[in-house]
Amino acid sequence: MTLNVGKELAALERMSVGELRERYVELFQETTHARNRKWLIKRIIWRMQSLEHGGLSNRALERATELAGSSDLRVTAPRDSQPATETAASTRTVACRIDGASRTPLPGTLITRTYKGQLIQVQVLANGFEYQGDVYRSLSAVAKQITGSHWNGFKFFNLQQTGEV
Repeated sequence: MTLNVGKELAALERMSVGELRERYVELFQETTHARNRKWLIKRIIWRMQSLEHGGLSNRALERATELAGSSDLRVTAPRDSQPATETAASTRTVACRIDGASRTPLPGTLITRTYKGQLIQVQVLANGFEYQGDVYRSLSAVAKQITGSHWNGFKFFNLQQTGEV
């Protein structure tokens, strides 16, 4: 018997969640607490194809076991993986604008922050921000250089909307 995926998928789409859970038990020989239709349908159709075509090869199973054994796999992030002093964004500025016209601190201000155990210091210039000898046009560019991903510079350095610390 060859599996007609389109036909089976159409039949699964017409089933209720209860019927899908029953079908899941038939194919996997175990119960599920899942009630998400799309997830159940995907798992059921995958299992049907796996049974039809023989599943993963022995080599693929061995490699998966090898990778799983040597990897640190987590479902959720660990709690308190870093001391509180490293995770909190502590920012100190020397001077800020008083008029509230701009969020940018005054030129000459030194912005400091601890990130991943490293002290970050950024000097505010009239035409940008200096970090490790390089001049950047925005705090966001500095934050991206530090983290490797896009950040709002004011949020990364914990600067308030009005420019106050």
